[in-house]
Amino acid sequence: MSRTPARTFKTAAYAHLAGVGKALGSPARLEILELLAQAPRTVEVLAGEIDQSTANTSHHLQVLKRAHLVTSRRDGLHVTYFLAGPDVAALLVALQEVAEQHVAALEKLTREFFDDPAGIEPMDRDALLARMREDTVVLLDVRPSREFEAGHLPGAWSLPLDELEVRVSELPRDRAIVAYCRGPFCTFSAEAARRLRELGFDARRTDVSVHSLDAAGVPA
Repeated sequence: MSRTPARTFKTAAYAHLAGVGKALGSPARLEILELLAQAPRTVEVLAGEIDQSTANTSHHLQVLKRAHLVTSRRDGLHVTYFLAGPDVAALLVALQEVAEQHVAALEKLTREFFDDPAGIEPMDRDALLARMREDTVVLLDVRPSREFEAGHLPGAWSLPLDELEVRVSELPRDRAIVAYCRGPFCTFSAEAARRLRELGFDARRTDVSVHSLDAAGVPA
């Protein structure tokens, strides 16, 4: 039976879509996209952060580049990689949200890892926005400073996790501290909240990130 033009079109279109899905089908590549969503990085820096060899990391980046999810620019001896656009970060957020809602094993894994012995649940988006509009919280960005400089939530204070103890005197004690980092699988915000509570602060973490929280809804 001969194929109709419509069937030929659909087959080709879904093949392109499947190519994007195939590129996403790797834990290492998903982590690379999350890191690039924060700030551009070289192959060498990415390799150290995802705990893989430079050769393996370069391979993953080439797969993502062929799928048009990342772009690159050569700076002398180094190649810096970027997300192809903000819609790629939005795709990653959507994938995380769908998986969290429908994959019970992921929800269980995340809950067990972030289980808080003090019984303090992470602050969700709506509660965070309400507290920010009331000006009753300090929103603390605990990612590395280069990520903060590349983009951050309006009104956030930059205090990288590795500088927390030496700069803790900069934080007010008359408001709650809510720490955020890269998203639901980033551990920086949980560690920051734990350390701050040990120092006597009213500290919480939140799963929101630069890309998951609509900046238009955040008070400046």
